[in-house]
Amino acid sequence: MNVKLKSRLEVSFIYLFIAFMFVIIAYPLLWTIGMSLNPGTSLYSAKLIPENASLEHYKWLFTSPQSDYLIWYKNSLIVALANSVLSVFFTALIAYAFSRYHFVGRKYGLYTFLILQMFPALMAMVALYILLNMLGLLDSLTGLIIVYVGGQIPFNAWLVKGYFDTIPKELDEAARIDGAGHLGVFFKIMLPLAKPILAVVALFNFMAPFTDFILPSILLRSPEKFTLALGLFNFINDQFANNFTRFAAGSILIAVPIAAVFLFLQRYLISGLTAGGTKG
Repeated sequence: MNVKLKSRLEVSFIYLFIAFMFVIIAYPLLWTIGMSLNPGTSLYSAKLIPENASLEHYKWLFTSPQSDYLIWYKNSLIVALANSVLSVFFTALIAYAFSRYHFVGRKYGLYTFLILQMFPALMAMVALYILLNMLGLLDSLTGLIIVYVGGQIPFNAWLVKGYFDTIPKELDEAARIDGAGHLGVFFKIMLPLAKPILAVVALFNFMAPFTDFILPSILLRSPEKFTLALGLFNFINDQFANNFTRFAAGSILIAVPIAAVFLFLQRYLISGLTAGGTKG
């Protein structure tokens, strides 16, 4: 087969695969957007391209006395911001210790992190419920934040430790010669060079509370404490509920803070990669 023809066929298959995946991803999203613009509340009468597009469902979410959407949004933002900041801080400290220091139990600690990732999170739900109930943190955003932060440390620590291992230790030694202590090396050397991976950790941990339903449904009971995923489920969980269009509108708005954080962190990610690529 002609080399040029083979190359064209390979490129064509790649484009076909990309187009297929785009349809798989875009079609549900377009349906959700179209449903949120359909008048009425029925799923069966909704159309992909509504004849009489309306923003009434978005307006209802923010203005109706029957809607707790703003409360759920505020709760989700509080949990997401706290989870993102605390996860990055604690994960970076733990990863720095495992990457740069040798101490008793270091090897087994890393193995423990690895083993913890092999078990589904649902296995710990009963224990977490009992623990938070004993501490008086059940049905509270504080308890939910603690579970999120603690549960994501094993995976994030492995991720960040691998990145810290790629940073030359000679930089640590040079900083110590200049008088920097352990925290000085951590804050002035490690964190600035690890911006790309820390941005990834921050974004993933920010997204989790907006999309997770299982954990809030187990730990939260009061409607005023609900996060968005749990609150929106109330629109369609009843046997006779018929609020799919409002559910779609609320789901679309979840993407707004996630997109904003992604755009904010993107420049740090790019600047970190650029800085890392120009180091001599």
